[in-house]
Amino acid sequence: MNRSTSRKTFSTAVIAATRSKNVLLRSHVVPTLFSTTTRPLAASSGGTSTVASRSTNKTMGFTLKELTMPRYAMTPSRLLSTAVKIDKFHGSATVTGPSTDTTSRLPNSDRERNALFANEVSRTMSNVTASVRHDWTKDEISQIYNLPFHELMYRASTVHRMYWNAAEVQQCTLLSIKTGGCTEDCSYCSQSTRHKTFVKPEPTMKVQEVLEAAKRAKEAGSTRFCMGAAWRELGNKKNAFNHILDMVRGVNAMGLEVCCTLGMLNAEQAKQLKEAGLSAYNHNLDTSPEHYPNVITTRSYEDRLNTIANVRDAGISVCCGGILGLGEKDTDRVGLLHVLATLPEHPESVPINALVSIEGTPLGDQEDIDKVDAFDMARMIATARIVMPRTMVRLSAGRLSFSDAEQFMMFHAGANSIFNGDKLLTTANPEFDQDQALFEKLGFVGKPAHKGPMPSPHAEEGDVVITKVVAATHSERMEKQTRAEQSQQGQSQAQYA
Repeated sequence: MNRSTSRKTFSTAVIAATRSKNVLLRSHVVPTLFSTTTRPLAASSGGTSTVASRSTNKTMGFTLKELTMPRYAMTPSRLLSTAVKIDKFHGSATVTGPSTDTTSRLPNSDRERNALFANEVSRTMSNVTASVRHDWTKDEISQIYNLPFHELMYRASTVHRMYWNAAEVQQCTLLSIKTGGCTEDCSYCSQSTRHKTFVKPEPTMKVQEVLEAAKRAKEAGSTRFCMGAAWRELGNKKNAFNHILDMVRGVNAMGLEVCCTLGMLNAEQAKQLKEAGLSAYNHNLDTSPEHYPNVITTRSYEDRLNTIANVRDAGISVCCGGILGLGEKDTDRVGLLHVLATLPEHPESVPINALVSIEGTPLGDQEDIDKVDAFDMARMIATARIVMPRTMVRLSAGRLSFSDAEQFMMFHAGANSIFNGDKLLTTANPEFDQDQALFEKLGFVGKPAHKGPMPSPHAEEGDVVITKVVAATHSERMEKQTRAEQSQQGQSQAQYA
């Protein structure tokens, strides 16, 4: 069965597209709503299960896997319709390898992608089930985070392959357009005027200088160009902001996606950046709400959340993550992920950074803080991948300290985006050539700019069971009502017989 035929045949079922020739569609019922079965359309080899066909009442033999409704699928917020049915698609388990067909892509906007899959309840492959949720509890995330490492890696890698093409990795370049002179007291940052470090205040770069750097980044293979400024907020910096808007327009005109990290933004500034062509805005939460006051005192957690809301409301993709190595506990790492995973919309991307200690900063001068190792990074990335399966997880600062094998472990955990280039703001980062060699070694391909990600080859080939909530049609609701009335009439006649 080809893809166009399956779409036409299953137009009322809303199922995933497939390249598989062996397809099985079966409807399950949300208890107390209504009951219906859909005629099986094809048989697979293997064992036999009996299914009643609505049209023929015959039995057909094929392998079936029973649907188990997730707890969260039964919450009132999931059942907005008075009649809902659960459709489950399961295709062939034959996968020949990651697809590199760049002509088949999902929407580039994370909001459009999320809308495309809004009626999905869950995805299952290899006995691992995942779903996009916003009602995670800290205890649930903690249980995932504290899984035995081998089990956590297996689950995260499986979830990653259910939602993404694991061969595709986004490459981003970060340029500091305004270095040093920041009035904040972030205890990890070398750019604060409160700390005596090697970083000295510099003026904002000229627009043409930034555009030349963006051109070099594009030629080296980067597809997203990020600009960072060391200040607390844009505030009333009208002249500087106008220059930044020109930078955004210029970089966007090159065909690159554009990201900025400029401190706190108000709603109007976010709107202007969107109009200039900004693709994404980075504003990290850094750590958990509980540990945050131990790291920063000049900006509240609520300030950060307000900026994220302004960015999201302007229609700009949110890039928001944290830093490991700030003296936090595992509970703080779980707490950060809990905040991110329960936002109204999951961030488009979540950067996971390992602290690069800088002499002269409070955290850089503390010797009693445990250093972050590759297992810490992989555990954080894996947990983020499981609780936010449609979010890009970015391997960010600190990557230079990890070997190629350690970086592969992080990609295997679910990372699918990196920062590349000579440095991240003020700290070293692997050079472009080194990253390209790593990509060739691992068989990765870069994600093109302004193009959506390639779909999961496992989902395309039918290896993934996709469960969706679909509103019942009018005829199905009437059929249910008729059956209920006939049943009541039968019971009444039996009472008087």
